[in-house]
Amino acid sequence: MNRRKSPGCPLHGWLVIDKPPGLTSTHTLNLVRRRLNAAKAGHGGTLDPLATGVLPIAFGAATKTVPYVMDGTKVYRFTMRFGEARNTDDADGQVIATNPHRPTDNEVRAALPAFVGDIMQRPPAFSALKVAGERAYDMAREGRAPDLPARPARIDRFQLVERPDPDHAVLEVQSGKGVYMRALARDLAAACGTLGHVAALRRLRVGPFTEKQAIALDKLGEGDDTPPASPDLLLPLTTALDDIPALALTEAEAGGLSHGQAISLVSLIGRIPSRTQPEGVVRAMAGMRIVGLCRLEDGWLKPERLL
Repeated sequence: MNRRKSPGCPLHGWLVIDKPPGLTSTHTLNLVRRRLNAAKAGHGGTLDPLATGVLPIAFGAATKTVPYVMDGTKVYRFTMRFGEARNTDDADGQVIATNPHRPTDNEVRAALPAFVGDIMQRPPAFSALKVAGERAYDMAREGRAPDLPARPARIDRFQLVERPDPDHAVLEVQSGKGVYMRALARDLAAACGTLGHVAALRRLRVGPFTEKQAIALDKLGEGDDTPPASPDLLLPLTTALDDIPALALTEAEAGGLSHGQAISLVSLIGRIPSRTQPEGVVRAMAGMRIVGLCRLEDGWLKPERLL
């Protein structure tokens, strides 16, 4: 008799994993989901196999908040190697060109300001972007690397941390979503008159989640024969929304929102958080209970994601 696979437990909340090198984000997600025997899970931002660091995993109702986490500020630290271009723009790829020039510290620092602010960035050919329905990395592996157009990117901070030797530089970046560190390394090297790629990469922050909260995979146990990891490791669902302004509602207002009804902003005057952006998102709260995420739009508070 065939036994149906258990659907897992309905866990709700977040777990911040310190992703090890060599695993994809999806592989890491699947390992974590199995170790907690969770019914539903998703991750908050892809990391390349070479990369390590903060990988937030959402469970159950928390998966509804993943887009808001991915929109949050990210902080990375990477080591770049000067003098070599690789087809993937990182150390996992093949060397395709070399250059003997090694920029000085001053040359590197002088090039950094051009990459801060709202810039246009050309994604790496080896990326998950789709071109005519095909993944760019699939086309690149087949020798049909696409010429991807530059896209808007936001860099809030880009600084030289240290210079271990003439071949390498350690840099730290604070950015918005969709910024490729491999492209930054490639373009910074070009601005310094040479070639370069990412040799090591670590993510230190994603939205409200930081490196201090991250736990190693082995903390969840080894293999499928051990008992499931404790759900007590999970952070509350609302942890992902700490950066979003909170708006206090009455129980009657919360009930209306829960049924999809909009609320006139006139009735909320004096309660709207001062740091709320025009047409921005707020966290609707009834006491200590989160009702959902709502948007201020056209004079109304409109439910966007009920939790």
